[in-house]
Amino acid sequence: MDGHKQRQALTAAERSIAHLVAGRPEEAERAAQRADELDQIGSFSNLVTAVGAAAADVRDAGRVQAEHVENLLLAVGAGPLAELVRQLR
Repeated sequence: MDGHKQRQALTAAERSIAHLVAGRPEEAERAAQRADELDQIGSFSNLVTAVGAAAADVRDAGRVQAEHVENLLLAVGAGPLAELVRQLR
């Protein structure tokens, strides 16, 4: 395992959530895809799907539905990314 790649995956996941918070769904989806590509241990295996649903909410309604916020929380797990996700509430 390449620790540098895994750190890059974390950074991409963080950017993905930050883009959602900022209302930039396309950038969020690209960053989530990058996180998935770099992830070597499966930490972000559900992130692409969760971000995709949340990004669709942002495009359609300008905000993320509560159900999709919960899915994002499950996708990122406990820790600093969860704090970013909570900003979507």
